Amino acid sequence: MKRRLAPPASPAPWRPLLRWMGLLLLVATLVFYGHYRRQLHRHVRRAWASFASGRLTGREKTPLLAGYAVHGIDVSSYQGRIDWKEVSRNHVKFAFIKATEGVTMRDSRFQRNWNAARQAGIYRGAYHYFQPTYDGARQANLFTRTVPLAPGDLPPVLDVEHAEFHDVSVMRRNVAVWLRLVERHYGVRPILYSNYSFYKRYLAGHFDKYPLWLAHYEVDQPRLPREKWIIWQHSDESYIPGIRGTVDFNVFQGSFQSLLALRIPAKVVTTQPAK
Repeated sequence: MKRRLAPPASPAPWRPLLRWMGLLLLVATLVFYGHYRRQLHRHVRRAWASFASGRLTGREKTPLLAGYAVHGIDVSSYQGRIDWKEVSRNHVKFAFIKATEGVTMRDSRFQRNWNAARQAGIYRGAYHYFQPTYDGARQANLFTRTVPLAPGDLPPVLDVEHAEFHDVSVMRRNVAVWLRLVERHYGVRPILYSNYSFYKRYLAGHFDKYPLWLAHYEVDQPRLPREKWIIWQHSDESYIPGIRGTVDFNVFQGSFQSLLALRIPAKVVTTQPAK
């Protein structure tokens, strides 16, 4: 008897579907990575930095951003003890130092950072971290009672980036109060700091008379026109000898002489707290 071959088995109906699903998943992954690769790389770097923080020496160094002549940092108690003399030897020309937050908090290292930065020859400025749910006048009063700006110091800074608020108009009104009272107290126009997304959504067009210090990461250049900002915080994960751990890196848009021209002149300093 002739042996009969079994008919070939028909392919399972779900296999083509699996192939298409796999292909779609691959395409979606590539599109997602292409769009968010900078952010993904950033999270990976920060995770690695946290993992390796125990082996840091305080001698690590990130290359300065090319194309700018004037570089600076901003710090708070988060950076711990800072060797300001060492920082100054690494091309840091200016530093903004956290002084206050909200209506009661004074940064625990403000005074020592404030004094040591000047002794090291670094042009210093102070900033207040704004809490949008608190009264702007009380926040201004805390800052002016804490920060003894002197001739030659950089203007005061208001850091506005905290997004937990219920009414944007109230938030803007409190920002305006802080800026107005602090300007009246020191006799110099404050600098407004914010990140790109927050600024575009909540602040753009409302405080244009104030110089802008813009935080914008993972970009080659800020997406705001150059005439809109004077300082660019281009990284919050950089290293400088003298600081053990990461620190924010900034560049000033302009020459060193332009930075010096921004300082507080002697005749406008006052000692009365904001009312």
